Amino acid sequence: MWRSALALCLTAAWLGCAPVAAQEGDDAGANEEAAGVQKSPPDLKDVERITFLTDSDYPPFNYFDEEGTLTGFNVDLARSICDELAVECDVRPVEWNGIMSALTRKEADAAIASLRVSKQTLEQLDFTESYYHTPARFVARKDNPQKNVRPEALGKKRIGVVEGTAHEAFIRDFYPKAEVVPFARLARAQAALKARTVDLVFADGITLMFWLNGTSSEGCCEFRGGPYLESRYFGEGVGIAVRKGDRKIREILNYGLGRVRASGRYEELFLRYFPLSFF
Repeated sequence: MWRSALALCLTAAWLGCAPVAAQEGDDAGANEEAAGVQKSPPDLKDVERITFLTDSDYPPFNYFDEEGTLTGFNVDLARSICDELAVECDVRPVEWNGIMSALTRKEADAAIASLRVSKQTLEQLDFTESYYHTPARFVARKDNPQKNVRPEALGKKRIGVVEGTAHEAFIRDFYPKAEVVPFARLARAQAALKARTVDLVFADGITLMFWLNGTSSEGCCEFRGGPYLESRYFGEGVGIAVRKGDRKIREILNYGLGRVRASGRYEELFLRYFPLSFF
């Protein structure tokens, strides 16, 4: 029962949906409904292979391992979807800034590359249901006594952000009294936090999680407050992108995602790649 409960909690946290409580003794059909599986499979006629595009430099989502093999959460999720659909799978790495244009040129069926579902991306592509959400988080030095990160509590504190990002826009809108300190790269904001030239950093929770638990942070810092998931700033989560109007492949992938969740494979991948919580 603990594995079923954990799977539902992961689904709720990553997909932003309300879990359906499954009582002991529920059948497989109820579990599949809770995981969002369509009751009727889509038409897979003439679909023998699904080709995905992804980036290769965003660990642990997509990257080359020590042996030069493309791997990561996104890559394994794509292959798991193909397994559930009983079709061949081809996952191809491309440069990040060329993913949307390559998909539009029909070089693949879909892109699974941590693309956020937002007003901007929806102008060019359609998406499956979200398969995870990336929260924004504050980090501060462990020796900083400031525990309350509400706007009225932070006052004129110095907050480091990456310039031009949704994180900067969020802080400027909701923390008008704070001193916003923009940086060209997150690494520079993190270095400033270690050096005490800013009081906090506000950025992507996943990236911050790996920094906090890596060697470069030197154990200096920790999360404070949050998580923040406001869709106006941080999108509607991350989905698998398909070409505009391609309802068939979108329905097929949504069905496959649901099957992966119901099988427990999603939970297994989540725990493999994200043993440390960023929520």
